[in-house]
Order: sequence, then C-alpha cells, then structure tokens
Amino acid sequence: MADKITPRATDYSQWYIDIVLNAKLADYSPVKGSMVIRPRGYAIWERIQAEMDRRFKETGHENAYFPLLIPMSFLQKEADHVKGFKPELAVVTHAGGEELEEPYCIRPTSETIIWAMYKNWIQSWRDLPLLYNQWANVMRWEKRTRLFLRTSEFLWQEGHTAHETQKEAEEEALRMVEVYRDVVERHLCVPVLMGMKSEAEKFAGAVHTLSIEAMMQDKKALQAGTSHYLGQNFAKAFDVQFQNREGKLEHVYATSWGTSTRLVGAVIMTHSDDKGLVLPPSLAVDQVVIVPILRNDSKVAVIAHAEGLLATLKAAGVRARLDSDDSQSPGWKFAEWEMRGVPVRVEVGPKDMAAGHVMFARRDTGEKFTVPAGEIGTKAVEVLEAIQKNLFERAKKFRDDNTHVITNYDDMKAFFGLAGEDAAGTANAKGGFADALWCGDAVCETRLKAETKATIRCLPHDRQEGIHGSCALCGAPARHRAVFARAY
Repeated sequence: MADKITPRATDYSQWYIDIVLNAKLADYSPVKGSMVIRPRGYAIWERIQAEMDRRFKETGHENAYFPLLIPMSFLQKEADHVKGFKPELAVVTHAGGEELEEPYCIRPTSETIIWAMYKNWIQSWRDLPLLYNQWANVMRWEKRTRLFLRTSEFLWQEGHTAHETQKEAEEEALRMVEVYRDVVERHLCVPVLMGMKSEAEKFAGAVHTLSIEAMMQDKKALQAGTSHYLGQNFAKAFDVQFQNREGKLEHVYATSWGTSTRLVGAVIMTHSDDKGLVLPPSLAVDQVVIVPILRNDSKVAVIAHAEGLLATLKAAGVRARLDSDDSQSPGWKFAEWEMRGVPVRVEVGPKDMAAGHVMFARRDTGEKFTVPAGEIGTKAVEVLEAIQKNLFERAKKFRDDNTHVITNYDDMKAFFGLAGEDAAGTANAKGGFADALWCGDAVCETRLKAETKATIRCLPHDRQEGIHGSCALCGAPARHRAVFARAY
C-alpha cells in the first residue's frame, strides 16, 4: 500500500527498499549480503533473461555451464585480474572434513576457468570463434549491499568468446554492448549512454571496457551492462594458442560481457513512484488486471461478465488477470495493484455493464477513461504500447534535463557538491550527468573522485570525433568528451 512507501523526496534510498519489500520482489537473506528473490521479482528477471537469451542466440552464441569453484592458482595467473577481484573473493579452504591442498574461490567471474578449458578446445583457426554464454550466480563479498543493485551473491549472464583476430574480437565487444543497449532501452524502457570506460574504471584484466550507463531518479548513474575486449591477456595467461592460416602459432583474442539482476533495480529506480512499482508492459507478468466492483445483488453477473472480458484480453495476446476476491474493498485492491506495478487496471461494475463499457486506469500516468466493452482487447494492446513508449520518453527527458555541460573545475565541484555530502538521500539531490571535456590524465579523475565521489561513467562512443578545447578538470588540452556522475 502507498502508506508503506517512504516518499522519494524524503529518503530516496528508503523509498527504493520499501518498494522492493512491499511489492514482494525480494527480501533479506540470513546469509550476509545476499538476497532472496521472490516470485514477482524473479518473474521480472525471467523476462529480461528471455529477451537477452533470444538476442544472444540470434547473434550466434551458445549457452554452456562452468564450475562454481575456481582454483585460486587460476585467478593468480592474470595479475590485473586477481588484483581487481582479491578484496571481493570468497574462498573455500575445507571440504569433506579436510583442509584442501589448494583453496577454491567461489566464482566472482569465470574468465579464468573458462580459458583453462579453452586451452583444451582450441588448436586451429578452424576451431574459432567460440561464442559461449553462461547463465549463473557469482559471489563478490561486498561490504555495503542493497537489494538487486549490489549483493554478495547475484544472478547474471557472462559471455566469453574466443577469436582469430583482434578486429573480430573488438567487433564482438561492440556488437554485444549494442545488444545490451537495444534490450535495455526497448524492453526495460531505460535510456542509456554507451561508451568506453576510462583506464581507472575498466574491468580488471581487460584492454578496454565498453559500458551502458543509465540515470536513476536520484540523478546517480547505474552501470547497466559491460562488454570487455580482453586482447590476448587471458590467452597468454593460460597459454591458449592456435595455428593460424599461415601455419604459425598465435594467441587467441578474447572478449567477455555481462549483465545481472541489477537490471531489476534499474527498472524500479527509473520508473517507479510514491505509490509503488511501475513496470514496462514488456516486463509485467500481469499487463492488465480486471477488478470487478462486486455487490451482493449483482456479484454473479459481474464476475461472469469479467470472465468474458478476461478471455477477450487473453485472445488479444494480453497477459491478464481477474481479481475476483471479495474479501477486500475495490479501493484496497486498486492500491495493491498499483503497488505491484500492473500497467493497466480495468474496473467493471453493474453500471459499467449496463452502459456497455469498462473503466481503464493507466499506471504510468494515473489517467482514467472509459472503453467500450467490445473493444477491450484492441484498446488494451494500444494502451500497453503507449505506456511502453511513454516510460522510455519520460525517463529520457529526465536524463536529458539533468545532463549539463561543465567547462571548469569549480563548476564541476559545485555541480556535485562535496564528497561528504549525502547526495543519495533525496531525489532532488545535487548532480546528474556532467558532460565535460577531459585530458585523459588519471590524476584529474582521481582528484575529482576524492573531492566529490563523482567518476567518469563513460566516454560516449559517438562523441569522440573533433575534440577541441580544454579539460574541465585541469585546463590542459582535451582528448576526450566524458560523462561524469556519482554512481551506484
């Protein structure tokens, strides 16, 4: 119910948690830092997963599965990789009542064990490319957690591909981040920026990392997916060589790429309001709920009529549900279905039956209007399409309205405020996306992060040509256009 939701303007962080708990998407687990994903939350993930999986297979990828436990020595073979993940590792030292000769890590990511296997599978250029994806859980021992956004254990997919040439691998990394962008924008209705990560923000062990970055309603950035060009780093670490077309031995070129259940959090924080969850129709388990207005003298007739409406909606391809429970008032049920984020509510009572229409209520705008009962199927499809479009356009406008060009360091600090300020406390906090020129020097980047907690989210892929001007952080000649933000 709405009275269980802390308003966004009061405490954005608590608002988010209230929605997750009250909409019954997830709950806290007895295991430190982990969550239990409840059926409603898992259903959203399943829809995201299904769409991603379809796109992976359309681009030639196959699903596989690799072990949960990874020998510690594997992680140590790639120096940058182990350095990046060491603080987050969960390590198994005992099994079967005995101390292990070598500890195992619970996978934080699977590059190392996959490349240990690729060594056995790749001998010739004819064995390439390998285009594999894995749906799995991973463990990263996080100190500060938040349901869906950052938990010690989470669900994800991780693609791992092996290629004959650098060009093919770089094309693959770009192809997959574009798949992410299309799915996240088209199906989650979350607008994103795509671009290269800075050296400081790239994946441990990558040559370069591409990411998609979204803006949440508190103006902080959320990294929604990453795609890494790994060069020959992991192939060299695991001695994965192939005989090329000239008959010479060469190390394989590689990529990896992933998205996770944090996308569920992205949907919540992009679209929801103080009444509860707001879902794009493409992700909603129930796109339409019919709430009959029941009175003793007409209850049987109204329910029978509502069942006919339900059949019509399903015949039109709409995922619909009839709430015929008479233990709660219609008002209570209206609020409950709003909390759950069902895109369209249909109200029908004796008067509506007599007039030959039903009442539609849109979750995204709150708009209510009558629809002839005979047109309920076609109108529902039309309205659901309109909601899908509106959610994306509304989120894009919010992002664009809160993106500002910054040209100097004083303005940058004023834009984000000081690092000690609690910028996550309200939806009206300072910040947003700062669009600025950057010289490429990590010293500037480190200084800004220390003083404001803002980082470079990406170097927008389509805006790196014709860079002229001075770095907004130090005044030196600029080499890149960058987007800066505080982030989750």
